[in-house]
Amino acid sequence: MRKIVLMGRSEAGKTTLTQALRGEKIHYHKTQYVSHFDVVVDTPGEYAQTKGLAHALALYSYEAQVVGLLVGATEPYCLFPPCCASQANREVIGIVTKIHEKGADPARAHRWLELAGCRRIFHVDSAAGEGVWALLDYLREEGDVLPWEREASDNHSNQAGSGHDSL
Repeated sequence: MRKIVLMGRSEAGKTTLTQALRGEKIHYHKTQYVSHFDVVVDTPGEYAQTKGLAHALALYSYEAQVVGLLVGATEPYCLFPPCCASQANREVIGIVTKIHEKGADPARAHRWLELAGCRRIFHVDSAAGEGVWALLDYLREEGDVLPWEREASDNHSNQAGSGHDSL
């Protein structure tokens, strides 16, 4: 699985998406520091919103193969300037979050990410799991076996080895 670093303003949904990508139960957790997981780097929104901390995001992008710019569909403005994706020496994708919340405008957030230079944009509802599979599939590398696929394969092998026919 390719490693992704998630960047966006506070409340954009980075931590919730991280929980969804890792198959965890969704619960509110304010990210106070950069959190490294197996294939996800979750960054605090304050890093993207504060000039003095923003430089650290460039350094953290070197630890991932993909940079994910998150914009919530409920956000009143976009934090990312036009063509900013061209400054990264990594693949940059856009992720529109909170697509089903009241007052959401996913099309506007999509346009903002296009202007930022994202060529591939995903729409996700992390709490419902919508769009998370598409993002996981995109990050997947040849030969990757996701944990739930391994469990399904193990269950199938156990049923086949038990000598019982299953319907």
